Amino acid sequence: MYAVILAGGGGTRLWPLSRRARPKPFLPLTGEQSLFQLTVERIAPLVGDAGIYVVAEEAQRGTVREQAPRLPDEQVLGEPVGRNTAAAVALAALVIERPADEVMAVLPADHMITDEEGFRRALGAAAEAAADGSFVTLGVAPSGPETGYGYIVGDDGTEESLARRVARFVEKPDQRRALELLARPAGAWWNAGIFVWRRDALLAGLQQHAPDIVESLRDGLAAGRPLAETYAAVRATSIDYALLEPASLEGRVRVVPLEVGWSDVGSWSALHAELAGRARSVGRTVAIGRVESLESEDVLVHSTSGRLVVSVGLRGTIIVDTPDVLLVCDADRAQDVRRVVDKLAAAKETEHL
Repeated sequence: MYAVILAGGGGTRLWPLSRRARPKPFLPLTGEQSLFQLTVERIAPLVGDAGIYVVAEEAQRGTVREQAPRLPDEQVLGEPVGRNTAAAVALAALVIERPADEVMAVLPADHMITDEEGFRRALGAAAEAAADGSFVTLGVAPSGPETGYGYIVGDDGTEESLARRVARFVEKPDQRRALELLARPAGAWWNAGIFVWRRDALLAGLQQHAPDIVESLRDGLAAGRPLAETYAAVRATSIDYALLEPASLEGRVRVVPLEVGWSDVGSWSALHAELAGRARSVGRTVAIGRVESLESEDVLVHSTSGRLVVSVGLRGTIIVDTPDVLLVCDADRAQDVRRVVDKLAAAKETEHL
Protein backbone atom coordinates (compact mmCIF):
# COMPACT_ATOMS: atom_id res chain seq x y z
CA MET A 1 0.00 0.00 0.00
CA TYR A 2 1.05 3.58 -0.62
CA ALA A 3 -0.66 6.84 0.33
CA VAL A 4 -1.48 9.97 -1.66
CA ILE A 5 -2.15 12.99 0.53
CA LEU A 6 -4.25 15.68 -1.13
CA ALA A 7 -3.03 19.01 0.23
CA GLY A 8 -5.14 21.35 -1.88
CA GLY A 9 -8.10 23.48 -0.90
CA GLY A 10 -8.26 26.95 0.54
CA GLY A 11 -10.00 26.37 3.87
CA THR A 12 -11.98 29.57 3.34
CA ARG A 13 -14.24 28.95 6.35
CA LEU A 14 -11.14 29.35 8.56
CA TRP A 15 -10.37 32.80 7.16
CA PRO A 16 -8.72 35.11 8.15
CA LEU A 17 -6.15 32.67 9.52
CA SER A 18 -6.31 30.46 6.43
CA ARG A 19 -5.05 32.42 3.42
CA ARG A 20 -3.96 31.67 -0.13
CA ALA A 21 -0.31 31.90 0.91
CA ARG A 22 -0.79 29.52 3.86
CA PRO A 23 -4.09 27.63 3.60
CA LYS A 24 -5.73 25.39 6.20
CA PRO A 25 -3.67 22.17 5.75
CA PHE A 26 -0.46 23.98 6.64
CA LEU A 27 -1.73 25.74 9.77
CA PRO A 28 -0.92 24.56 13.32
CA LEU A 29 -4.52 24.80 14.52
CA THR A 30 -4.35 22.42 17.47
CA GLY A 31 -0.71 22.44 18.54
CA GLU A 32 2.77 22.97 17.17
CA GLN A 33 2.30 20.75 14.09
CA SER A 34 0.12 21.62 11.12
CA LEU A 35 -2.77 19.40 10.04
CA PHE A 36 -0.63 18.30 7.06
CA GLN A 37 2.25 17.31 9.32
CA LEU A 38 -0.11 15.36 11.56
CA THR A 39 -1.44 13.53 8.49
CA VAL A 40 2.08 12.55 7.40
CA GLU A 41 2.92 11.30 10.91
CA ARG A 42 -0.37 9.38 11.08
CA ILE A 43 0.15 7.43 7.85
CA ALA A 44 3.93 6.86 8.07
CA PRO A 45 3.79 3.78 10.37
CA LEU A 46 1.56 2.04 7.82
CA VAL A 47 3.33 2.82 4.53
CA GLY A 48 6.75 4.25 5.50
CA ASP A 49 8.23 7.48 4.19
CA ALA A 50 8.84 5.88 0.79
CA GLY A 51 5.12 5.23 0.46
CA ILE A 52 3.95 8.80 1.10
CA TYR A 53 3.17 11.09 -1.84
CA VAL A 54 1.68 14.57 -1.74
CA VAL A 55 -0.37 16.44 -4.34
CA ALA A 56 -0.50 20.19 -3.74
CA GLU A 57 -0.76 23.34 -5.80
CA GLU A 58 2.59 24.31 -7.27
CA ALA A 59 2.59 27.47 -5.14
CA GLN A 60 2.57 25.27 -2.01
CA ARG A 61 5.42 22.93 -2.97
CA GLY A 62 7.86 25.00 -0.92
CA THR A 63 5.58 24.78 2.12
CA VAL A 64 5.28 21.01 1.71
CA ARG A 65 9.07 20.67 1.54
CA GLU A 66 9.43 22.95 4.58
CA GLN A 67 6.94 20.99 6.68
CA ALA A 68 7.88 17.48 5.49
CA PRO A 69 11.62 17.71 4.67
CA ARG A 70 12.09 13.95 4.86
CA LEU A 71 9.98 13.43 1.72
CA PRO A 72 12.09 13.61 -1.46
CA ASP A 73 11.14 16.06 -4.20
CA GLU A 74 9.92 13.32 -6.52
CA GLN A 75 7.24 12.37 -3.97
CA VAL A 76 5.68 15.85 -4.08
CA LEU A 77 3.50 16.55 -7.13
CA GLY A 78 2.61 20.15 -7.96
CA GLU A 79 -0.64 21.11 -9.65
CA PRO A 80 -0.44 24.31 -11.71
CA VAL A 81 -3.96 25.18 -10.56
CA GLY A 82 -6.57 23.48 -8.41
CA ARG A 83 -9.01 21.34 -10.40
CA ASN A 84 -10.72 19.55 -7.48
CA THR A 85 -9.98 16.00 -6.41
CA ALA A 86 -10.70 14.01 -9.60
CA ALA A 87 -7.82 15.64 -11.49
CA ALA A 88 -5.48 15.36 -8.50
CA VAL A 89 -6.21 11.65 -8.02
CA ALA A 90 -5.91 10.91 -11.75
CA LEU A 91 -2.58 12.76 -11.92
CA ALA A 92 -1.23 10.76 -8.99
CA ALA A 93 -2.34 7.47 -10.53
CA LEU A 94 -0.67 8.30 -13.85
CA VAL A 95 2.57 9.87 -12.61
CA ILE A 96 3.49 7.81 -9.54
CA GLU A 97 5.25 4.68 -10.74
CA ARG A 98 3.96 1.85 -8.55
CA PRO A 99 2.83 -1.69 -9.48
CA ALA A 100 -0.50 -1.71 -11.30
CA ASP A 101 -2.20 -3.92 -8.70
CA GLU A 102 -0.79 -2.10 -5.65
CA VAL A 103 -3.34 -0.51 -3.32
CA MET A 104 -3.44 3.30 -3.17
CA ALA A 105 -4.94 5.16 -0.23
CA VAL A 106 -6.12 8.71 -0.89
CA LEU A 107 -6.64 11.00 2.08
CA PRO A 108 -7.09 14.72 2.74
CA ALA A 109 -4.28 16.62 4.44
CA ASP A 110 -6.47 18.70 6.74
CA HIS A 111 -8.42 16.36 9.00
CA MET A 112 -7.98 15.56 12.68
CA ILE A 113 -8.08 12.03 14.12
CA THR A 114 -7.56 11.16 17.77
CA ASP A 115 -7.35 7.35 17.53
CA GLU A 116 -4.51 7.05 15.02
CA GLU A 117 -3.94 3.33 15.54
CA GLY A 118 -7.63 2.67 14.94
CA PHE A 119 -7.42 4.73 11.77
CA ARG A 120 -4.52 2.63 10.48
CA ARG A 121 -6.46 -0.56 11.27
CA ALA A 122 -9.42 0.74 9.27
CA LEU A 123 -7.14 1.54 6.32
CA GLY A 124 -5.71 -1.97 6.51
CA ALA A 125 -9.22 -3.45 6.40
CA ALA A 126 -10.06 -1.22 3.45
CA ALA A 127 -6.91 -2.37 1.62
CA GLU A 128 -7.98 -6.00 2.03
CA ALA A 129 -11.44 -5.19 0.66
CA ALA A 130 -9.89 -3.32 -2.30
CA ALA A 131 -7.75 -6.28 -3.36
CA ASP A 132 -10.55 -7.62 -5.60
CA GLY A 133 -10.83 -4.33 -7.52
CA SER A 134 -13.51 -2.73 -5.37
CA PHE A 135 -13.49 0.99 -4.62
CA VAL A 136 -13.47 1.39 -0.83
CA THR A 137 -14.28 4.48 1.20
CA LEU A 138 -14.00 5.08 4.93
CA GLY A 139 -17.28 6.30 6.39
CA VAL A 140 -17.39 8.23 9.65
CA ALA A 141 -19.98 7.03 12.16
CA PRO A 142 -22.37 10.01 12.47
CA SER A 143 -22.91 11.62 15.86
CA GLY A 144 -26.11 13.26 14.64
CA PRO A 145 -27.99 14.57 11.57
CA GLU A 146 -25.19 16.87 10.37
CA THR A 147 -26.24 18.71 7.21
CA GLY A 148 -22.78 19.95 6.25
CA TYR A 149 -21.45 16.54 5.16
CA GLY A 150 -22.21 14.17 2.33
CA TYR A 151 -23.52 10.73 3.31
CA ILE A 152 -22.59 7.20 2.24
CA VAL A 153 -25.68 4.99 2.24
CA GLY A 154 -25.31 1.27 2.87
CA ASP A 155 -26.95 -1.39 0.73
CA ASP A 156 -29.99 -3.13 2.19
CA GLY A 157 -28.51 -6.58 1.61
CA THR A 158 -27.17 -8.41 4.69
CA GLU A 159 -23.36 -8.63 4.78
CA GLU A 160 -21.06 -10.03 7.43
CA SER A 161 -17.93 -8.35 6.05
CA LEU A 162 -16.56 -5.24 7.73
CA ALA A 163 -16.55 -3.59 4.30
CA ARG A 164 -20.23 -3.03 3.56
CA ARG A 165 -21.58 -2.56 0.05
CA VAL A 166 -22.59 1.02 -0.78
CA ALA A 167 -25.96 1.70 -2.40
CA ARG A 168 -25.45 5.38 -3.18
CA PHE A 169 -24.07 8.73 -2.03
CA VAL A 170 -26.22 11.63 -0.83
CA GLU A 171 -24.78 15.16 -0.96
CA LYS A 172 -25.42 17.38 2.11
CA PRO A 173 -29.06 16.57 2.90
CA ASP A 174 -31.36 18.79 4.92
CA GLN A 175 -32.03 17.76 8.52
CA ARG A 176 -35.20 15.79 7.76
CA ARG A 177 -33.44 13.76 5.07
CA ALA A 178 -30.38 13.27 7.29
CA LEU A 179 -32.56 11.83 10.06
CA GLU A 180 -34.15 9.45 7.55
CA LEU A 181 -30.72 8.26 6.42
CA LEU A 182 -29.54 7.66 9.98
CA ALA A 183 -32.67 5.58 10.69
CA ARG A 184 -31.97 3.17 7.83
CA PRO A 185 -31.18 -0.40 9.00
CA ALA A 186 -28.46 -0.67 6.34
CA GLY A 187 -26.63 2.29 7.86
CA ALA A 188 -25.34 5.64 6.64
CA TRP A 189 -22.01 7.32 7.28
CA TRP A 190 -20.45 10.74 6.77
CA ASN A 191 -18.27 10.92 3.68
CA ALA A 192 -14.76 11.87 4.89
CA GLY A 193 -13.19 11.81 1.41
CA ILE A 194 -10.84 8.92 2.29
CA PHE A 195 -10.57 6.27 -0.44
CA VAL A 196 -8.68 3.02 -1.00
CA TRP A 197 -8.36 1.17 -4.32
CA ARG A 198 -5.93 -0.63 -6.58
CA ARG A 199 -4.11 1.63 -8.99
CA ASP A 200 -5.22 -0.36 -12.06
CA ALA A 201 -8.85 -0.47 -10.86
CA LEU A 202 -8.82 3.29 -10.34
CA LEU A 203 -7.47 4.02 -13.82
CA ALA A 204 -9.95 1.61 -15.40
CA GLY A 205 -12.81 3.18 -13.44
CA LEU A 206 -11.80 6.68 -14.54
CA GLN A 207 -11.52 5.49 -18.13
CA GLN A 208 -15.08 4.18 -17.89
CA HIS A 209 -16.76 7.02 -16.00
CA ALA A 210 -14.56 10.09 -16.59
CA PRO A 211 -12.57 9.39 -19.77
CA ASP A 212 -12.18 13.09 -20.57
CA ILE A 213 -10.20 13.67 -17.37
CA VAL A 214 -7.86 10.69 -17.52
CA GLU A 215 -7.33 10.87 -21.30
CA SER A 216 -6.53 14.61 -21.24
CA LEU A 217 -3.90 14.06 -18.58
CA ARG A 218 -2.49 10.89 -20.13
CA ASP A 219 -2.22 12.45 -23.59
CA GLY A 220 -0.64 15.64 -22.28
CA LEU A 221 1.93 13.73 -20.22
CA ALA A 222 2.77 11.42 -23.13
CA ALA A 223 3.24 14.39 -25.48
CA GLY A 224 5.47 16.18 -23.01
CA ARG A 225 3.23 19.24 -22.92
CA PRO A 226 3.57 21.60 -19.93
CA LEU A 227 1.28 20.46 -17.13
CA ALA A 228 -0.25 23.94 -16.92
CA GLU A 229 -1.38 23.63 -20.55
CA THR A 230 -2.79 20.15 -19.97
CA TYR A 231 -4.56 21.12 -16.76
CA ALA A 232 -6.26 24.03 -18.46
CA ALA A 233 -8.32 21.54 -20.47
CA VAL A 234 -9.31 19.34 -17.50
CA ARG A 235 -12.73 19.92 -16.00
CA ALA A 236 -12.94 20.58 -12.27
CA THR A 237 -14.96 17.98 -10.39
CA SER A 238 -14.60 15.76 -7.36
CA ILE A 239 -13.58 12.11 -7.43
CA ASP A 240 -16.92 11.40 -5.74
CA TYR A 241 -18.90 12.73 -8.71
CA ALA A 242 -16.49 11.47 -11.36
CA LEU A 243 -16.08 7.90 -10.11
CA LEU A 244 -17.57 6.89 -6.76
CA GLU A 245 -21.19 7.83 -7.42
CA PRO A 246 -21.56 6.05 -10.79
CA ALA A 247 -19.52 3.07 -9.57
CA SER A 248 -21.79 2.69 -6.54
CA LEU A 249 -24.73 2.10 -8.88
CA GLU A 250 -22.78 -0.85 -10.29
CA GLY A 251 -22.22 -2.34 -6.81
CA ARG A 252 -18.45 -1.73 -6.94
CA VAL A 253 -18.11 0.56 -3.91
CA ARG A 254 -17.72 -0.58 -0.30
CA VAL A 255 -17.50 1.32 2.97
CA VAL A 256 -15.47 0.56 6.09
CA PRO A 257 -16.99 2.28 9.15
CA LEU A 258 -14.68 4.68 10.98
CA GLU A 259 -14.98 5.55 14.68
CA VAL A 260 -11.65 7.19 15.50
CA GLY A 261 -12.46 10.69 16.77
CA TRP A 262 -12.56 12.24 13.30
CA SER A 263 -13.10 15.92 12.54
CA ASP A 264 -12.59 17.85 9.33
CA VAL A 265 -12.07 21.06 11.37
CA GLY A 266 -14.06 22.69 8.60
CA SER A 267 -15.05 25.91 10.36
CA TRP A 268 -14.25 28.02 13.40
CA SER A 269 -17.15 26.45 15.28
CA ALA A 270 -15.82 22.97 14.50
CA LEU A 271 -12.35 23.94 15.71
CA HIS A 272 -13.88 25.48 18.83
CA ALA A 273 -15.75 22.26 19.59
CA GLU A 274 -12.62 20.17 19.08
CA LEU A 275 -10.40 22.36 21.29
CA ALA A 276 -13.03 22.77 24.00
CA GLY A 277 -13.48 19.01 24.15
CA ARG A 278 -9.75 18.39 24.43
CA ALA A 279 -9.17 21.00 27.10
CA ARG A 280 -12.40 20.31 28.98
CA SER A 281 -12.53 24.05 29.33
CA VAL A 282 -14.81 25.74 31.83
CA GLY A 283 -17.77 27.26 30.05
CA ARG A 284 -16.37 26.06 26.68
CA THR A 285 -14.16 29.15 26.48
CA VAL A 286 -10.95 28.57 24.49
CA ALA A 287 -8.19 31.16 24.26
CA ILE A 288 -5.16 31.06 21.96
CA GLY A 289 -2.65 33.91 22.04
CA ARG A 290 -2.68 36.97 24.34
CA VAL A 291 -6.23 36.73 25.63
CA GLU A 292 -8.13 37.71 28.76
CA SER A 293 -11.69 36.49 29.18
CA LEU A 294 -14.11 37.79 31.81
CA GLU A 295 -17.45 36.07 32.40
CA SER A 296 -17.62 34.81 28.81
CA GLU A 297 -19.06 31.42 27.86
CA ASP A 298 -18.92 29.29 24.72
CA VAL A 299 -16.29 31.58 23.17
CA LEU A 300 -13.23 30.97 21.00
CA VAL A 301 -10.59 33.69 20.85
CA HIS A 302 -7.71 32.94 18.45
CA SER A 303 -5.10 35.69 18.24
CA THR A 304 -1.89 35.76 16.21
CA SER A 305 -1.52 39.54 16.13
CA GLY A 306 0.44 39.89 19.36
CA ARG A 307 -2.19 42.32 20.65
CA LEU A 308 -4.04 41.67 23.89
CA VAL A 309 -7.61 40.58 23.10
CA VAL A 310 -10.21 40.90 25.86
CA SER A 311 -13.71 39.42 25.90
CA VAL A 312 -16.25 40.50 28.51
CA GLY A 313 -19.64 38.86 29.01
CA LEU A 314 -19.79 37.28 25.56
CA ARG A 315 -21.81 34.18 24.65
CA GLY A 316 -21.45 31.95 21.58
CA THR A 317 -18.86 34.11 19.86
CA ILE A 318 -15.82 33.54 17.64
CA ILE A 319 -13.02 36.14 17.68
CA VAL A 320 -10.05 35.76 15.32
CA ASP A 321 -7.39 38.46 15.46
CA THR A 322 -4.61 38.46 12.84
CA PRO A 323 -2.13 41.25 12.06
CA ASP A 324 -4.36 42.71 9.32
CA VAL A 325 -7.89 41.39 9.92
CA LEU A 326 -10.17 41.13 12.95
CA LEU A 327 -13.13 38.72 12.69
CA VAL A 328 -15.97 38.80 15.25
CA CYS A 329 -18.64 36.24 14.49
CA ASP A 330 -21.69 34.64 16.07
CA ALA A 331 -20.69 30.99 16.51
CA ASP A 332 -23.92 29.87 14.83
CA ARG A 333 -22.93 31.83 11.70
CA ALA A 334 -19.37 30.44 11.44
CA GLN A 335 -20.15 28.70 8.14
CA ASP A 336 -20.89 32.12 6.60
CA VAL A 337 -17.24 33.19 6.85
CA ARG A 338 -16.85 31.68 3.38
CA ARG A 339 -19.34 34.25 2.06
CA VAL A 340 -17.09 37.04 3.31
CA VAL A 341 -14.16 35.53 1.42
CA ASP A 342 -16.28 35.29 -1.73
CA LYS A 343 -17.28 38.94 -1.34
CA LEU A 344 -13.66 40.06 -0.93
CA ALA A 345 -12.63 38.02 -3.97
CA ALA A 346 -15.42 39.56 -6.06
CA ALA A 347 -14.24 43.01 -4.98
CA LYS A 348 -10.65 42.06 -5.85
CA GLU A 349 -9.45 42.85 -2.32
CA THR A 350 -6.69 40.27 -2.72
CA GLU A 351 -4.47 41.75 0.03
CA HIS A 352 -6.81 40.14 2.57
CA LEU A 353 -7.05 36.79 0.81
